[in-house]
Order: sequence, then C-alpha cells, then structure tokens
Amino acid sequence: MTFADLNLNKPLLNALADLGYTTPTTIQANVFSVAMSGRDVCGIAQTGTGKTIAYLLPCLRQWQFQAAQTPQILIIVPTRELVVQVAETVRELTQYMNVLTVGVYGGVNLKPQAAEVQQGADVLVATPGRLVDLLMSGAVKMKALKRLVIDEVDEMLNLGFRTQLKTILDLLPVKRQNLLFSATLTTEVSDLMDTFFTNPVRVEAAPAGSAVDTIEQRGYAVPNFYTKLNLLNLLLRRDADMTKVLLFVSTKKLANELFDLLETDFAEQLGVIHGNKAQNQRFDAVDRFTDGTFRILIATDIVARGIDVAGVSHVMNFDLPETPENYVHRIGRTGRADRPGIAISFITPAEADRQTAIEAVMNAQIPMLPLPENLAISDELTDDEQPKINMKIIEPKPKREDAGAAYHEKSAKNQKVNVRRDIAAEKMLKYGKPIRRSGKK
Repeated sequence: MTFADLNLNKPLLNALADLGYTTPTTIQANVFSVAMSGRDVCGIAQTGTGKTIAYLLPCLRQWQFQAAQTPQILIIVPTRELVVQVAETVRELTQYMNVLTVGVYGGVNLKPQAAEVQQGADVLVATPGRLVDLLMSGAVKMKALKRLVIDEVDEMLNLGFRTQLKTILDLLPVKRQNLLFSATLTTEVSDLMDTFFTNPVRVEAAPAGSAVDTIEQRGYAVPNFYTKLNLLNLLLRRDADMTKVLLFVSTKKLANELFDLLETDFAEQLGVIHGNKAQNQRFDAVDRFTDGTFRILIATDIVARGIDVAGVSHVMNFDLPETPENYVHRIGRTGRADRPGIAISFITPAEADRQTAIEAVMNAQIPMLPLPENLAISDELTDDEQPKINMKIIEPKPKREDAGAAYHEKSAKNQKVNVRRDIAAEKMLKYGKPIRRSGKK
C-alpha cells in the first residue's frame, strides 16, 4: 500500500511526496479509514512509528475552509518541544492548503500567543496548562471545533495535567470527534476515554508497551556510578558509529552533574536539556543536536516524547527510569521511520527491580553483554551507594555530678521565700497614719 491508495486529496499527496513519504506505516494505514468514518479512535503504537502523521492525515483530509478562522482541529501534547514539532509537521503537510496553524505553550508571555490565536487559527497545537489559560481568558473560541487529538495522554497524566485535561474536555463542544494516541494504555487513560469518548475504536499497530523492531537493545551490568561513567567514556571514544547520542538520566541534578563530568572531554560536542532550563536554551539545545553541532545530548524523561530528531544513532540509558513505560519512550527516539537504531542501558544491582518491571511491560528481556576487557572498574562509591547501617543509638542519662543547666540552683530573686507581712506597719510607713475602712452608709 502507498499513500496514493488512501483517500487523500492532491495537496496532501503533493506534500507527502515533497517530504519523501511514499508508504504509510502500519498505524497510519490502520487509523486512516477508522478516523475518516467519524468514529472516536484510540491508537496504540510504539514511539517512532509515525503516530503524528497517522492522526494528522484524516484530520486534514476532512478540513474545510471557513470564513471565521477559529480552530477546527485541536491537538493537545504534553511538552513545549512537542508543540513546536507537531505544529511544524502540520505546516509541512498543509503547504499546498490554506490552513493556519498556531502552537501555544507555557513558560512564556501569554499575551502574544493570545493575540496570535485571535488573528486566526484553523489548527491549534497546545500544552494543557496554556490551553486552559486561553480558554478561561476567552482568547480562543471553540464553537467551530470538529476534531480533538490528545497525543501522549499518559505522559500528561504523569506530569500532573489531570485536572487541566478534565477542565478542557468539559469546556469543548460535545459534538466532536476524539482521537487519542499513545505508546502505552494505562488504567487512568481508559477511565478518561470511558468518561469523555463515545465508543472509541481501538487501533493497535503493536501490543502496548512493545519496542520497535528496528531498535537493537543492549544492556551492561555495572557495579556502581563511577564504573558507569568509565564505560560511557570508553564507548563514546571507541565506537565511531555513535554519531548522534541521546543520553537519558532520571533527574535534573544528575543531568547537570553528568554534563560537568563529560564537559572536559566532549566540550564542543555536548549539550544538556531538562525542565529547569530556560525555553530558549531548550530549543537551542535541540536545534544544535538536530544539525549535528552536538554529538551528545543529555536529557531527562520530560523530553523523552518531545524530541523527534531524525538520525539518532544511539539512545543510552545512564540509569533506568522509575516508570517502566518511560523506557519504551526513551529508546523510541532512535530506530524511527524504519531506520535501525541502538539502545544501550547501564544497570546497577540497585536497578534490578526496574529492569524486571521494564521487561514485564515489553514482554521481552534486555539482552545483556559482557563488560569490555579494558574497562576500569571503580571502587569509589557515591554517597547514595555507601552502605547504610540502621542502628538506634541510646544516649546515657547524665549523672547528678555531671548535671547540665537544668540542675543549677535558682538565683536569689527567683527563690521562693515565705514572709509574713505587717500591713498596718507598711501603711503607717507610707501614709504616716494607719488607714481604716469606714463603714458603708
């Protein structure tokens, strides 16, 4: 099957040809007819199989020109980076159509984005928080909305957007088509669909949580942090095919620490991106990684689904994610569009439970490789890796001779002394005569 076999119009076919796309992926082919029928859709496919184009093609095929340029298509995504990338994909697909596309996200001034939406938007791509701001302020009107797309909804719920999503769904027109796409389907996502969707058709390109076949997975069992660091340096120096490496860590603090440790050897080839970085720094890091200026980009899970960079040769998990589904999204940054990719994980004994959970989600094991012979095994441990002894320490009670401040004698003024007062003498001294109470009249 080719895109020409689908019921696409000439502008979309020309745009796909310009982009070099001729054959639809499994999820794209399976979703198109269902979405064109008007039914609600729940699409499940691995990261990197073309979910974005899978939901854009039927939505844009059914788009119709209208004089009032208020959004007909609303696409909600979890991160700013994904807003930019989805909006750019819409513009590429509509280069032969008169479609206005606007992307909005938080972290920047609301007023310029509100003004841009008010000037006209046929397709609106937004993060949940910023969309709530626009809806509540009245800057965007949704009366003409025909199709709602929620991409990576499970990640939105993980990021704490549950309230915003429910607010948005309550504010949108009831008569609309809903399309939901994700690589994993959790209980919370199912509950959301049961509440707001109408008999959605579930379309699966592969079992939820499975990895793309074009990704070769590898694992190394390492004893500690500094051995991980030695192995990372060795592989980056040894393997010339590591041309574009996405290096994942679990925390922002570790991302910064790892950047400092690698900067000496890979200064001009190294970038870092996480939630604490300013918006322009995040975009700049992705742009430099995309154009090849950065060979290595250190990232946290918040951008695991927000980076769609062509040609990522390797994804490296410096540590395994706490949420097993995030492993699938991490490694899905390579092996995209049927291209081969390699995913490498460094696994310490403390991460064995995480490995087990990941393998249960994928229903497959991570192939483990022996450590290189010339790898330096470090004996140095971080504070977190130091053995901890939990023992209750009982302090002896102080003896009387060693008594502290609580046993000091009171000062003279604070000592209580019972003294019998002579009131008559006191009055004689003060007034010169005794004062007597007179009887009441």
